[in-house]
Amino acid sequence: MREFMDGAEAIVRGALAAGCNFFAGYPITPSTPILLQMLRELPKVGGVGIQGEDEIASIGMCIGAAMSGAKAMTATSGPGISLYSENIGLAIMGEVPLVIVDAMRLGPATGGATTVSQGDVQFLRWGTSGGFPIIALCPTNVAECYTLTQQAFNLAERFRTPVFIATDKEMVNAQQTVDTDAFQPLPAVNRALAPQDAEYVPYRVQNLSDTPAFAPVGGDHLVRFTTSMHDERGMLTKKPASVDKKGRHLNEKIEAHRAELEFVKWEVAPGATTLLVGYGITARSLIEAAQLARAAGKKVSTLIIYSLWPVPERALRLALQGITRVIVPELNLGQYRREVERAALACDPRPEVIGVNRIDGELITPEEIVEQIAG
Repeated sequence: MREFMDGAEAIVRGALAAGCNFFAGYPITPSTPILLQMLRELPKVGGVGIQGEDEIASIGMCIGAAMSGAKAMTATSGPGISLYSENIGLAIMGEVPLVIVDAMRLGPATGGATTVSQGDVQFLRWGTSGGFPIIALCPTNVAECYTLTQQAFNLAERFRTPVFIATDKEMVNAQQTVDTDAFQPLPAVNRALAPQDAEYVPYRVQNLSDTPAFAPVGGDHLVRFTTSMHDERGMLTKKPASVDKKGRHLNEKIEAHRAELEFVKWEVAPGATTLLVGYGITARSLIEAAQLARAAGKKVSTLIIYSLWPVPERALRLALQGITRVIVPELNLGQYRREVERAALACDPRPEVIGVNRIDGELITPEEIVEQIAG
């Protein structure tokens, strides 16, 4: 069936399909349509939607709801992520399953509220203290907004961590005709629950890469929850061994599973020495640019990245084999190009990595990419 919709509606549908039953957010362009639709749709399925008094209150409500057992989501844009920062750290420290949509707009500060950008790519990874890893997924079209939102919930539940959906103003707000048969339903993943009849230690894991079992606040077990460094029982501590174990666990529960967190689409043109690497809205121009180049007799391979963080290093290294020229289009000044350059350091010979960048509020055209392919 074909419908006329935008990415906001697809994200909402994906969240509901994943079992989301709590949403809190504050109006901010361009993410407001997600807020409005969640407020409308959640009561229909017995869920709760709240417009908070500000961004800080909104993500705080989501953390509280998630720790009470809800599947929670919030949505904002760059200035809101700035305000979310401390509570994102709390969600990492407290191992809170939470989905956060960032509909990127031009920055810094209030920037261009109605202007497209991909300027938050590094901000999502490094936007809170500590430097611990997060997971960030990035759709390139409306159908993927639906599927990757479900995937985001599944990953948040499995790893008990904040998972970002990195999207943008054009993806969220621009309406288009969509074949909803491409909306792929995914089996829902739910967090592992602690047994009711056994001792519950809130943050105990057998291996550093494991995820602790969950017990809801207000349930059958005593749950200690704090933003401070704590031991496996949730008790504040400065003991070096306990602090080290907690920090390494927060790192390893994601880093040890990198191979399972690589979501890419790699199209190989046999004999190609040029590779186009892209994500999000610019990937659409990248796909068309590759088609134009191939029609002109040029051999071009493409790699579309859906999992921005952790960086899909294995997929990048494979795609870079035999490549001499890499082109990375982005609506920023080369934030993800840096990650591609790091992957390219291991190549011999090392390919040239070229950025195609705009920060003027306009989309990158396929022709701008083709110019770089021509070299």
